[in-house]
Amino acid sequence: MQSFSSDGVRIAYLDTGPAEATPIVLVHGFASNTRVNWVSTGWVDALTGAGYRVVSIDNRAHGASEGPHDPEVYGTGTHMAEDVRRLMDHLGIEKAHVMGYSMGAWITGHLAVRHPERLRSAIFGGLAYAMVEGLKGQTSIAEALEAENDADVTSKKALAYRAFAKQTGSDLLALAACMRGSRQPVERTGLMALDLPVLIAVGTRDEVAGSPEALAALIPGAEYLPIPDRDHMLAVGDKVYKQGVLAFLAAVDRG
Repeated sequence: MQSFSSDGVRIAYLDTGPAEATPIVLVHGFASNTRVNWVSTGWVDALTGAGYRVVSIDNRAHGASEGPHDPEVYGTGTHMAEDVRRLMDHLGIEKAHVMGYSMGAWITGHLAVRHPERLRSAIFGGLAYAMVEGLKGQTSIAEALEAENDADVTSKKALAYRAFAKQTGSDLLALAACMRGSRQPVERTGLMALDLPVLIAVGTRDEVAGSPEALAALIPGAEYLPIPDRDHMLAVGDKVYKQGVLAFLAAVDRG
C-alpha cells in the first residue's frame, strides 16, 4: 500500500496492474478496507486478470488511512468522494471505471454526481435506493462503536457493526465519527441527469441496500444485476457479481 495527502489527511491506496491499462477504482464499505473488501474476496485478481489497472482506496478512518475523530470531516460527498477524486488526480488518472460497495457505493454515487466527467462507468454494489432515501440507525451504531465494552451495547445490529470493526482492526472512535458525519443522501436530480453507464448489483436477500429497481428507474439506462440468494455481507465476493461486472465493463469498453 502507498499513501498520499488528501486535504491534510493521509490516505492509503493500492495501485496494481499495467499502468497503461484501463483503470478501475474500488471503494470499500464501512469498517472494511482494501484487503478485506477487494483482495481477500478475489476482486483484485479478477480485475487485473481481465487486463485492468486496479486502484483501491482505504477510505479515511479505514485500513491504513488516517482517521480523525471529528465527524465534520466525513461528509460522504464533500470529503470522502473528494478523496477518491484527489487520488485519481494524484495518480494522473483522468477517467476511470469506479465501483463501490455499500458505503463505497454511496461515495461513488456522490462522485458520479459531482464529477461525472471523471467516470467511464459507475458500479453500485450492495447499495441502491438507500443512497437517495438514507438509512436509519446511524446514531445507535456510532454509540456502539464508542462504547467502552461489548456488554454496554444493547442493539444486536449495532453490536454486529462493532464486532466487524474490531475484526478488521479499525479505530472504533474514528469509525464512530465517520458514521456520525457521513451518509448524506445523493441528490435525486443529479442521479437523474447522469449520462454514463451504471450497473446496480445487489443481493436478492439484502435488507440494507434499498430498492435496486427504484434506483435503476431513476438513472437513465441503468442496469440491475441481482445476486441470487445473497445478503448484504455475502454478496460482495459472489461469482455472479464478479461475472456480471466483468461482462458490464467489457461491454462499456467496447463502446
